Amino acid sequence: MKPIVHIPNPVLKTPAKEVKVFDKKLERCIADMKKALIATKNPKGVGLAAPQIGVPLRIFITRPNEKTAIRIFINPTITKTSNVVSKKDADHDGKMEGCLSVPNLWGKVKRAPTLTLSFQDEKGMGHTEVFTGFISTIIQHETDHIHGILFVQRVLEQKGTLFESITDENGKEVFEEVTLK
Repeated sequence: MKPIVHIPNPVLKTPAKEVKVFDKKLERCIADMKKALIATKNPKGVGLAAPQIGVPLRIFITRPNEKTAIRIFINPTITKTSNVVSKKDADHDGKMEGCLSVPNLWGKVKRAPTLTLSFQDEKGMGHTEVFTGFISTIIQHETDHIHGILFVQRVLEQKGTLFESITDENGKEVFEEVTLK
């Protein structure tokens, strides 16, 4: 299994290349990504982009929770976003976002609650689908990865605050504001 790479690895800040060949090498890459995502513990990952295992290709996978199947997205492009929020997703904007490649840092990122995504599956077949809520957030986060953008950059662009997760004296996870110098 390939390990998840962390900042400041340059692959995380470099736009990924389009997948042009759908072969055994691609299958191995996707298998490595699945193993890496499933192995995450604290925090449990909900998505992973190929650059996060050191592979500069336009691929990401998602699994919003452990009961859902892993989905594969190759050469994804967000073709439309909407700020319309359903009742079900009304609390969408208030969630902290983190990243497996940026351990222990968290922040709020304003993301579109609904998007349309064009992508290919592992066989090269094209698809277009609408996503809402949490999966929309995951897709935007992972799409940023394949463009060489980390969530920390989004937090700072939006004039937000970064938080570090630490364990307090009672063993509970708490968030402390990060002061940038």
